[in-house]
Amino acid sequence: MANIIFSEGSNLANSIYGKSQEPIKMFIEKRAEAFEANSIEKQIFSHQPSTHWAEKFTSMTSMNGFQPVGENGAYPVDGFQEGYSKTLENVTWKNSFAISREMIDDANIMDLRKKPDSFITAYYRTREEFAAFLIGSAFGASSAKFKGQKFDLTSADGQALFATAHPSKVKGGTQCNKFSNTFSDSILGAVETAMQNVKGDNGEILDVSPDTIIIPNIYSLKNDVFAAIGADKEPTTANNAYNYVYGRWNVIVWPYLNQYVTSGNAPWILFDSKYNDTYGGAVWLDRVKLEVKSEIAANDANEWKGYARYTAGFNDWRAFAVGGISGATDITA
Repeated sequence: MANIIFSEGSNLANSIYGKSQEPIKMFIEKRAEAFEANSIEKQIFSHQPSTHWAEKFTSMTSMNGFQPVGENGAYPVDGFQEGYSKTLENVTWKNSFAISREMIDDANIMDLRKKPDSFITAYYRTREEFAAFLIGSAFGASSAKFKGQKFDLTSADGQALFATAHPSKVKGGTQCNKFSNTFSDSILGAVETAMQNVKGDNGEILDVSPDTIIIPNIYSLKNDVFAAIGADKEPTTANNAYNYVYGRWNVIVWPYLNQYVTSGNAPWILFDSKYNDTYGGAVWLDRVKLEVKSEIAANDANEWKGYARYTAGFNDWRAFAVGGISGATDITA
């Protein structure tokens, strides 16, 4: 069931308006259920509860580990420190629609169904667009505007989610999760290996293991991806050598990413969903779930207003890598 809070103002219990309340609420709830079941942003962002105006995300570096000390040796003192941190501030989102007194008088069923359907569609479409905006804009920027408001696209280290030189907090060189190579079965294996070899802020090997491929809805890219992962033999060789990237991937085709495909780019993303949930790679905060209230306006219209507070952003870049970005690092070089 969709988590929507309804409230009704005065004069809505009378015979004119009262009969429209429950059917409209039903339309809104059913539409919300359908969108929540098919949401892509829920598959990519780690959803976290929020109880404050903002939430801070941080990590702790690993310890250096046990050391050999010999017989009766002293205990070495180990330690760790706070890694990079990221603060996400919740954003208020609002919208409304109105049903005229004339619609209710005339029992205009078409509009009584269409308006609440369009209203809830707009709410969930905005969430999907916002999620795709954050991911897609991070292909080439550290901040960008969505519906007129500026949003931060950096991870906790201060670099954009996708960058060629992510710094380490304690020790180790910079690391890359932004590559220029177009998709192929061999490049898929190369980028996967690069993600598996990513190190933490103290130079430690992590447990990154990508399991998902995210692509825009482009025919040629879909064809390449499913050709590479859909056969247990290597499809491009005469001897059909074993295809080790076969059968191990969840594929998300996301049409909302299409608008972030620029000339010369065919972006494709590798994503570790388990690492993302565990360490908060891409984070979504829901401070206030959608609240819908119904009231009578001065012109006798039945106004429905929606209010929500949420935001999203990036904390740990290691859950992601992107390929097909012009000017980025060539992983085969």
